[in-house]
Amino acid sequence: MAFWTTLLIIHGLLAVALLGAITHQAVALWWPVRAASSSFVVRFRAVPSTSYVWAIIVLYLATFVMGAWIYTQYRFTSRLALEQLRFFKTVGVFELKEHVATIGLIVLPAYWAFWRLPLAADHAGARKQVTLFLALIVWANFLIGHVVNNARGFGS
Repeated sequence: MAFWTTLLIIHGLLAVALLGAITHQAVALWWPVRAASSSFVVRFRAVPSTSYVWAIIVLYLATFVMGAWIYTQYRFTSRLALEQLRFFKTVGVFELKEHVATIGLIVLPAYWAFWRLPLAADHAGARKQVTLFLALIVWANFLIGHVVNNARGFGS
């Protein structure tokens, strides 16, 4: 069991890194800095968006593959326990998480295409939209995964 717990911790750390990278990029893209300031929020928004592209792609793929590997154990142990405890909503929400993660994987090539250097000015709107969509997917999956991971203690 320690092996699967270690994999789950690594998966969580990858997810947090991905969450930070996509959040930085989305905020910098949707809320650009207009005036120089030394506040935390301005520095958070002032990151160069293009520097996060490959990190986001690699982290998304690594998190997805790690999650798929852990899913084999979840499918035969935790899910059965959740069903026996009649936590059908929790199981259903996790099923939704799987689908949303797969949609993110499908969107990843479009994300890469819109962020290829040199950046095309006519793709600026699409770049903003696909980045926001991917950020929402990552946030939703992170929150769902966190709640499902704690399901036995959460609400019981």
